Amino acid sequence: MTRISRMTATVAAAFSAAILLTAPMVQAAEDLIKLESKHDVATTLDRLEAALGKAGATVFARIDHAKGAAGVGVDMAPNQALIFGNPKIGSEPIAAAPTAGLDLPLRVVAYEADGKTWLVYRDPAVFAATHDLPADHPKVKAMTGALSKLTAKATGE
Repeated sequence: MTRISRMTATVAAAFSAAILLTAPMVQAAEDLIKLESKHDVATTLDRLEAALGKAGATVFARIDHAKGAAGVGVDMAPNQALIFGNPKIGSEPIAAAPTAGLDLPLRVVAYEADGKTWLVYRDPAVFAATHDLPADHPKVKAMTGALSKLTAKATGE
């Protein structure tokens, strides 16, 4: 098995594990994980911020896209982004692959569509492959597990 096919198999396995661990979830795009939230957009991100704080992560920014859109006369359903990370987890991948700084710190978007609230983020194993990092890199695995647990807390009851 070649290095690329091993990496592809590892990425596929990690992605499949993430899908099985998180519910309810739908496949949005190859690199996105999309979870339905039981809460509105603001509450979902409030819950995620609280969970991140307890986990020792830093929230760098919270962006209210709908508020920004309203400021320029564009009507938009609730839509907020959260940018967060933990240097203990993210620094090693960036040191190993400097382009990983395009995807780190991590980001999630919560938005309302069709009467539902959705929380979406990029799968760390998939973006790791984009930056030639192995999906089984210990810090990538840590990100994947943490995101799965923290977003489940944010979207659940």
